Amino acid sequence: MSSSASKEKTEAPLSPASPVLGSLADAFALYQSELLGTLYYLVGNLDDARDALQDAFIKCWRNQDKLHEVQNLKAWIFCVALNAGRDVRETAWRRRRQGLPEDEMQLTSREQPPDVILENDERMALLRDALRALRPEEQEIFLLRQNGNLTYEEIAKELNIPPGTVKTRMRLALNHLRQVLAEPT
Repeated sequence: MSSSASKEKTEAPLSPASPVLGSLADAFALYQSELLGTLYYLVGNLDDARDALQDAFIKCWRNQDKLHEVQNLKAWIFCVALNAGRDVRETAWRRRRQGLPEDEMQLTSREQPPDVILENDERMALLRDALRALRPEEQEIFLLRQNGNLTYEEIAKELNIPPGTVKTRMRLALNHLRQVLAEPT
């Protein structure tokens, strides 16, 4: 099938004892930091992002029998992770928990001077707020495109919407983000 050809690009070599299980675990290990970053933007704090990542892995693990149908493993994992993130966000919405400042600092390199770290933190906070201000459907497409590196066609297929709708939502998201990030602080 063509799925094996597309998997060669995104997966580490398969384990002979358990090719499907090995490839899924390898893919998760490979994409873990990208997934965590994407989920962090989606849910708003590191603890909830980690919970969503764990939920996504469990959901993928439970559906591993469908891997032979998957054309793009990275796209599938990112879609499962975004769905898990939306679930976590909806439950977190009620409790409105804020992440600890230390959590946010973990995403910044400690080797930079303090003024650079502070400036980066401020830009990240501004970007995070701008992403949260997007409509959920725009946010989802933006994150799939930017962090998941999915094409517009792959996003359309995964979300079961026309490619034109994906492009329109992405354009609206980018326009909003440009406008917010261009405002003087």
